[in-house]
Amino acid sequence: MVAEHTERAPDTDEPAPGRSQAPPDRWPSTLSLGHRWGGYDLLWRFLAAVASGLAQLFALPPYGWWWLGPLSAALLAFAVAGTRLRRAAWLGGLAAAVLMVPLVSWQGIFGLDVWLLIAAAECVYFVPMAMGLSLALRMPLWPATTAALWVAQEALRARWPLGGFPWGKLAFAQPDTPFSGYAALGSSPLVTFAVALTGGLALWSVLRTVSALRGAEPGRGRSLALSGAALAAAAAVVAGATLAPAVGRPAESGTVTVAMVQGNVPGVGQVSITGERAQVLRNHVDGVHDLADAVRAGAYPQPDVVLLPENASDIDPFRDPEAERLISGAARDIGAPLLWGLSRFNDDGTRYIQSVVWDPRTGPGQAYDKRFLVPFGEYIPYRDFFTRFVARLEQVGSDAVPGTEPGALEAGGTTLAVAICFDVAFDRPVRESVAAGGQVIVVPTNNANYNFTGQSEQQLAITQLRAVEHGRTAVVVSTSGISAVVEPDGSAVYTSPEAEADLHVAEITTVEGPSTATRLGALPEALLSAVGLAAAVAAVVVGRRARSR
Repeated sequence: MVAEHTERAPDTDEPAPGRSQAPPDRWPSTLSLGHRWGGYDLLWRFLAAVASGLAQLFALPPYGWWWLGPLSAALLAFAVAGTRLRRAAWLGGLAAAVLMVPLVSWQGIFGLDVWLLIAAAECVYFVPMAMGLSLALRMPLWPATTAALWVAQEALRARWPLGGFPWGKLAFAQPDTPFSGYAALGSSPLVTFAVALTGGLALWSVLRTVSALRGAEPGRGRSLALSGAALAAAAAVVAGATLAPAVGRPAESGTVTVAMVQGNVPGVGQVSITGERAQVLRNHVDGVHDLADAVRAGAYPQPDVVLLPENASDIDPFRDPEAERLISGAARDIGAPLLWGLSRFNDDGTRYIQSVVWDPRTGPGQAYDKRFLVPFGEYIPYRDFFTRFVARLEQVGSDAVPGTEPGALEAGGTTLAVAICFDVAFDRPVRESVAAGGQVIVVPTNNANYNFTGQSEQQLAITQLRAVEHGRTAVVVSTSGISAVVEPDGSAVYTSPEAEADLHVAEITTVEGPSTATRLGALPEALLSAVGLAAAVAAVVVGRRARSR
C-alpha cells in the first residue's frame, strides 16, 4: 500500500493546513509532536542532532560505550524526521561535526588546519545521508531503509576521495559486543546495518507508544502491541549476532607460536622520528636479541615466526649494508624467520612501505607492500599544488607508492594475512589476504605519533572486528603500542603498554578457508546501499506524484 504523501507549508516543518499527516505505520506522530511543541521544534531537533554525534563519539574507542551506537542512529533519525531537506542537511552536518572534530583530534599533531580540514571533509558525507534519511522516513519500512542509508554513506566515505577515510563507522564501535558477530556474515557494513536497524526499531517503538498514550492514534491497544513487537524485533537483531559466526566458520588447521617485538621509538608523540631512524632500527634489532636470550633462558618457547612493526627500519636494508647486517644477525640469533617492516626505496625517490619475510639462512624473501596509504602523511597528492599553500608538506620528502597484491606471506610454516596499519580500516586488503590463503591476520603498525591520543585504541577496535569477520586470530605489532593478540571472537587477550618496549610470545590456532563474509565480499554492502538509495528515490517520486495530484 502506498501511503499518502504529506505536503508542507512554505515556511514551516509542519503539514500544510487541511492536509493529513503521515500515517502512523510510516512515522508515528513526530510531525504532531513538533506541532504541539510549537517554537521548540528547532530546539529539539538541534539537541537531538548534537546528542547523536556525542552518542556515536562515546560509543567508539577510547570510550567504548558501544550500546550508544544504536542510540546515535535513532537520534539522528529523530532530528531529521518530518523536516525539509535543507534543515535535514545542516542537522546532519551538525551531528557529524560533534562526532568528527574530537574523534580525529589526533590529527592535530600535524597542525590545527590539518585536523579541522580532515574533520570537515568527513562531515560532508553526513549531509546527503541526513537528507536521504529525511526522505526515507516518509516511506514504509523506514527502520530498515534508514539503516541501509548509513551503509551507503560509509561505503562512499571508505572509497572517495583519495581512496577514502572510513574512520568512525558505526561498526567500528562494536569490536567485541553483541553486534560484532554480524561481521562474520557481511563484514563491517552488515554490523553498521544491524546497529542502525536496532536504533530505528527502538525509535519506532518509542514514538508509537508515545502517540498511543497521547491519544494521537486510534486503537491504543493495537498500537502498544505493535510497539512491543518492534522492541522484540530489535532484541532479535541483537541476539541474532551471536549465531552469525557459526555460519560458514573456517576450520582449525593447527597452531603456530608467534613472537611480537615492540622496540619503542625515541620522541614518542613527535610529528617525525626520521632523525632517529638508526635508533629505531637498533631498538628493534635489540628487541629480537633480547627475545633470543629469553628463549635460551627458558622464559619463552622458541617461536616459529617473529613479527616486527611497520617502520621497524626506515633505513632501506636493500641499499644500506649496515642495516642488512643488523637484521640478518637478529634473524640468525633467534633462529626463526622475521616479518620485518621497512621502507624500500626506488631509483626515482619513491618508496614502498613493506613487510618482508627475513629468513635466518636465506635472508629477505616474500614481501607485502602497503596498499592504502595515508594522504599528506605517507604521500602528498597533487604535490605541486598543495605545497604552494602548506609549506610544511615538503617535510614528506619521498612519496610512498601503494602496493597492488594481497598480503599472503609464508613464514614459519604458516601463511600470514598481512595488512599494514591504515590497510586494516578498509574491508578489501584483509579480505583479499585471507582469500589468498592467510591463516592468521597480522597488522604491523607504527602509531608512535599517536600514543595516548585514542588513535591506537580506535585502530585496535577495527582489528578486533576483522578477526570476527574472517574467523581468525589477529595479531597487532606496533613500534610503541598498542600491540595485541585478538581471538576470532573479537576479544583482545593481550595488549601491550604504550610508549614502552615490549616482548610477547603466544601460541595461536590457525584456520583454513574463508568465512562467509570473506566469500561474499562487498556484495552485502552493495545490496544494502542500493536498498537505502532506492528508498530515498522512491520517496521523491511518491512526493512528486502527490503534489501533482
